[in-house]
Amino acid sequence: MSSTSENTIELHGFNNLTKSLSFNMYDICYTKTKEEREAYIEYIDEEYSAERLTKILKAVTDIIGAHVLNVAQQDYVPQGASVTYLISEGPIVEVPTESFEESPGPLPESVVMQLDKSHITVHTYPEYHPSEGISTFRADIDVSTCGEISPLKALNYLIHSFDTDIMTIDYRVRGFTRDKEGKKLYIDHDISSIQNYIPEEVQDEYDMIDVNIYQAHTFHTKCKIKEFDLDQYLFGYTKNSLTHEEAKEIAERIQKEIDEIYYGKNIDI
Repeated sequence: MSSTSENTIELHGFNNLTKSLSFNMYDICYTKTKEEREAYIEYIDEEYSAERLTKILKAVTDIIGAHVLNVAQQDYVPQGASVTYLISEGPIVEVPTESFEESPGPLPESVVMQLDKSHITVHTYPEYHPSEGISTFRADIDVSTCGEISPLKALNYLIHSFDTDIMTIDYRVRGFTRDKEGKKLYIDHDISSIQNYIPEEVQDEYDMIDVNIYQAHTFHTKCKIKEFDLDQYLFGYTKNSLTHEEAKEIAERIQKEIDEIYYGKNIDI
């Protein structure tokens, strides 16, 4: 039995279900020379510094209505950053009816949701291929909450916070809570796909694959950008400065990199 705005389940004590969202994004860039690679890594480190990532996570806490208990942030040498928010239940407000619907969550405007005993983390991983001229930036964001609302309501904002070629999204409900009669509840809301929490205009931009295990309350969605524009993957110059053969070779390398990450396996051409 799941909870809806018309059918609220009365629980025995606190809602002990743990709802975890993992959002992984990838940015791909072609860096032909060492200088280009170093410039790209420097750009990524500035664009996604611990300071900016902290602001992104603070907006997530606003969306889900959390109190911040502690913040730890770190920029790493030579590159990368991490931020961790420890959060607790936010101001007690009436849970809006849209909280129970499979629909995209808001961009940060107001506190409308509640949770308890939770955390939000982000880690970044810039890396590069030693010989193929490909540099890749990955950011992993985890939002883990207890209470009535799903962290999937923060997904819309996270997607809009990163310019990404590939997204992998995992959502899982763990543990159980009990109703007043002592019956265990292993999930308290209906969900058929993570895609239902992604706005239509974003869905139109990506190819998407679902791998869901409904019995285990585990959901997985992979997204790959549809439109390919080589200029979006060149750092410091455009395809007009390349010969036709060079542009074709670079495009093939980048598309191969995107496909390998998307399908999770090496592809031989």
